[in-house]
Amino acid sequence: MTEAAARRTPGTPCWVSLIVHGLSTTQQFYGALFGWEFQPGPDQLGPYVRGLLHGKEVAGIGQLPPDRHLPIAWTTYLATDDADATAEAIRACGGTVAVGPLDAGEAGRLAIASDPGGAVFGVWQGTEHIGTMTAGVPGTPVWNELVTQETSTVGKFYQTVFGYETEAVVSADFDYQTLRLEGRPVAALHGVGHALPRDRGPHWMTYFEVADTDAAAVRAVELGGRVLQPPREGANGRLATLADPEGAVFTVIRSSGG
Repeated sequence: MTEAAARRTPGTPCWVSLIVHGLSTTQQFYGALFGWEFQPGPDQLGPYVRGLLHGKEVAGIGQLPPDRHLPIAWTTYLATDDADATAEAIRACGGTVAVGPLDAGEAGRLAIASDPGGAVFGVWQGTEHIGTMTAGVPGTPVWNELVTQETSTVGKFYQTVFGYETEAVVSADFDYQTLRLEGRPVAALHGVGHALPRDRGPHWMTYFEVADTDAAAVRAVELGGRVLQPPREGANGRLATLADPEGAVFTVIRSSGG
């Protein structure tokens, strides 16, 4: 696959990664829950592995230095053709760039940023590594959604920086924007008002596809994780919100078509 053929449309969620204290124990958790195997990745930011399904890259897990105590959370990366230009646009639109842009070996160039509401996300300019290489099977990221207080202000930020078209569903009790690129839904913004968790603030949520939501929730607990929101029926399938042993929150979903 050539780089031109593999190029991701700028703004497309293309990768998810997690930085933890216990790299080996975290690998054991996700390996047992999702069936991932692991191989070493670029270590510019410390020890780092990539999770694979059937030999194809799915997600990344890195290790924090022992003296660093940062929130443990999955990070959604959005594709770009120019990480430096995107970083400038983020700053110009009221966001913050906390890390980079910097090279991740030969794999690509990245930045870690936050939107004006404080939600952290990554920017990825892929060269050798364009991002997640498989989809549509259990254990793969299937959706990314920003959970925030309200979508109108932050929606303008993402529209301006990444060129999204938005489809809003706003009513007295529902505040939701689907982000589209070239007419295709790629992510969403969900305004939850005062229901936003006080201990987390605005954040991007990664959804992973599973074959059986209820079984995945039970398995997560067996492996040392927690169920934050038990299995329930949603618009697009049965889902549950879980946390891994270090507290990283994610959602599992069995798609309605699965």
